[in-house]
Amino acid sequence: MSTPHPTEGELAILQVLWDHGGPCTVREVHESLSQHKDTAYTTVLKMMTIMADKGLLQRDESERSHRYSAQHLEPEVQSVLVKDLMQRAFAGSALQLVQRALDVDKPSRDELDAIARLIADAKSKRGRA
Repeated sequence: MSTPHPTEGELAILQVLWDHGGPCTVREVHESLSQHKDTAYTTVLKMMTIMADKGLLQRDESERSHRYSAQHLEPEVQSVLVKDLMQRAFAGSALQLVQRALDVDKPSRDELDAIARLIADAKSKRGRA
């Protein structure tokens, strides 16, 4: 099964579920989302129902209050979104994507060191392939 491309609203719901680390009720998701943006409970319910139908969420109907969990892990979805962005906005160039990311948000020294380690790891994996 391929990883779907969530909308901005769907991504916000997925983020709540990933951050929570386990299944949540619609009420729990609504409460979390409402801390940042005024969102109607019925809107969250409708979106989560649609997301379950699309395969973004799993719904557990064994209890009175249905519990939802993300169907895909956060890194899986992030990879799909980054690949899509890289293709659409940067003509498939990882270099251009990283350049813009570094220009837009100045990373800390620790982040730069971590990026350097990731690059070194990628180079060593290329050498073995």
